[in-house]
Amino acid sequence: MKGTINAVAAIRRTGGSRGPRAYYHRIMRTHFARSLPLAVAALCLAGGAQAAGYPVGGNWTYEHASENGPAKSCGKRHMRFDGQLRYDTGSGAPEYKNISAIQNGPQSWRVVDEFFTGVIRGRVTYMLRVTDPDHLELHFDRGASTTRLRRCP
Repeated sequence: MKGTINAVAAIRRTGGSRGPRAYYHRIMRTHFARSLPLAVAALCLAGGAQAAGYPVGGNWTYEHASENGPAKSCGKRHMRFDGQLRYDTGSGAPEYKNISAIQNGPQSWRVVDEFFTGVIRGRVTYMLRVTDPDHLELHFDRGASTTRLRRCP
């Protein structure tokens, strides 16, 4: 009968008596060998699309944020920017992960962070503006509040 699967024909195609499974494995090995370079190339290209991190770094304090120059100490309430992570002692979530930071102006960025408190997972969007080398402003979209920070050691 034409069009039916014949085990004997499958054995002959594989070149031995190992059965149709050997034929299947040979096809899969060939497919894997051809698709592996494409997968590696896709991973390399996707690596460039990851978030570059925060545009600022170091420790910043909430205390006496309007005074001139850097603070002498960070105090109890402070924020630390470290690569793609932001640690904050003055908010409800202690750790934020940077999702994106898109520059809007010479010293202004639109930032999206993700946080997880153990119960709540969410995102926060804000404008980060460097007013001078020792001061930052964070203008949060939700609540329309502005937080001023001052560099500390």
